[in-house]
Amino acid sequence: MKADMKEAGQPAHPTFRELFTPKLVTVLKEGYGLSQFRADAVAGLTVAIVALPLSMAIAIASGASPERGLFTAVIGGFVISLLGGSRFQIGGPAGAFIVLVASTADRHGIDGLVLATMMAGVFLLAIGYLRIGTYIKYIPYPVTVGFTAGIAVIIFASQIKELLGLTLTGKEPGELLPKMTALAEAIGTINPGAAGIAALSVATIVVLRRRRPSWPGMLIAVTLAALAAAMLSLPVETIGTRYGGIPRTLPQPMLPEFDLVRMQAVLPDAVAFALLGAIESLLSAVVADGMTGRRHRSNCELVAQGFANIGSALFGGIPATGTIARTATNVRAGAHGPVAGIMHAAFILLFMLVAAPLASYIPLAALAGVLAVVAWNMVEKDAFRALIRSSAGDALVLLVTFLLVIFRDLTEGILVGFVLGAVLFIDRMGKTIVVNEDVPMVRRDVADDEGGREAYDAGSSSDPDTVVYRISGAFFFGAASTVGAVLDRIAGRHKNFVLDCSGVPFLDSTAANVLEGAVRKARRAGVRVFVTGASPQMRRLLVAHGVKPPLVRYKATIERALEQARSENRQPMPA
Repeated sequence: MKADMKEAGQPAHPTFRELFTPKLVTVLKEGYGLSQFRADAVAGLTVAIVALPLSMAIAIASGASPERGLFTAVIGGFVISLLGGSRFQIGGPAGAFIVLVASTADRHGIDGLVLATMMAGVFLLAIGYLRIGTYIKYIPYPVTVGFTAGIAVIIFASQIKELLGLTLTGKEPGELLPKMTALAEAIGTINPGAAGIAALSVATIVVLRRRRPSWPGMLIAVTLAALAAAMLSLPVETIGTRYGGIPRTLPQPMLPEFDLVRMQAVLPDAVAFALLGAIESLLSAVVADGMTGRRHRSNCELVAQGFANIGSALFGGIPATGTIARTATNVRAGAHGPVAGIMHAAFILLFMLVAAPLASYIPLAALAGVLAVVAWNMVEKDAFRALIRSSAGDALVLLVTFLLVIFRDLTEGILVGFVLGAVLFIDRMGKTIVVNEDVPMVRRDVADDEGGREAYDAGSSSDPDTVVYRISGAFFFGAASTVGAVLDRIAGRHKNFVLDCSGVPFLDSTAANVLEGAVRKARRAGVRVFVTGASPQMRRLLVAHGVKPPLVRYKATIERALEQARSENRQPMPA
């Protein structure tokens, strides 16, 4: 069957095995030796050094304890690299999840968060195995830029308290405006030591990124901040004073507590985790493809994300996804394949086994500084400016998404932005369709060297009883009313009506229904109808909607339709 399709010039559909074979298997089949392992080990160590402070900082900002971020990086990162559809994807906790995770933990507690993570994993498995991941690429670019910028603003706002060491009289509000009001009221409680540690961390990361970009700036910044706080005996909160340190081993895997009521309560959060995780992971995989020239398997990647989130939840972790910054670091560090991601997870686990007590000395203000830099880097500033200037429609989608994410809800921002972008696209596509009317045609003489091809001459007329309409552009529901209004004018004006569809790349059921109505109206008025240039797929759709003989005649070209019309002009119209 696959050979027959290739002979017919049609692309064969990939098999289940081709779609869901992990990239690790592909890499190993290509041949894997000591030199490749060495490259992956170096890249894995490099990424682990970046991921260590980041994983703890993201977990703390999400309302969880720091070890849950490490559990996620170890288990989620391992599974994503083991089963994923990208050679270079690095998985773990992501800054994009901070807002959703924090709100989920606030409403349902840590147990509810873990349950939502596991349910999101199941949803991601379904999305991948149903091959829906292919369609996530249709999310408009302004939506991704807008929600990423919105998340960055919220992340930074969530770190102001730790950056300045503020003391609030009550619980810190989750919504942006109440949060900023509460922080402003507590501005007199600034802790100079915490502010200094945060400033040191940010400055260290920025300077090293400019002067020594190959150095692990985040880890160095956190280490310097811990040394400064300890040596100067600064009165700042650390991981040890707030959380009592981090464990030296992984916990025993266990299912979260669940029942129907609890599952219904966390369902919206689980759906949001799955949606954002799918978008974030595939964006990260696309970035890796652009850096390496490789191609990822989107649905295989989503299946891996599903298993990774289930695994993370079993060990008490938070949502895991592919991370753009760590994946890009992996590529730049010279990774050969998924073994680098597996090694990254192993190195983080080794840190927990050997050096976990040292994490107790890390100031929370230093981790807040790390997240402040992450938030700044998340904003695609050049893309934001370009979209604002490009067109009113793109700017509208961008700003609506951005503002909804900040002031309303992340999921709502994505959905509204997507719908608004789709409506604007439909409007633009609907305006591109053109319907041209050409009346009475005859065949143009052609030279012998043109191979006897039939030519259609719009400038010669000999038959006032025949009209030809040409449709150019995608004929779909967005353009159906425009074309339908034009076609309604044919009834009673001519004996023969030729509709040329050779310039229509796509036709949907709405368009087919419009044509069926126009053709029936023409036939009732005694008009012969010919459809030319319809592809086999288009013809099948039209026939399914009733546009079939004897209602219409299908011809390959306009010329053949005109010849048939001329031969029937003197014949009586069939009943």
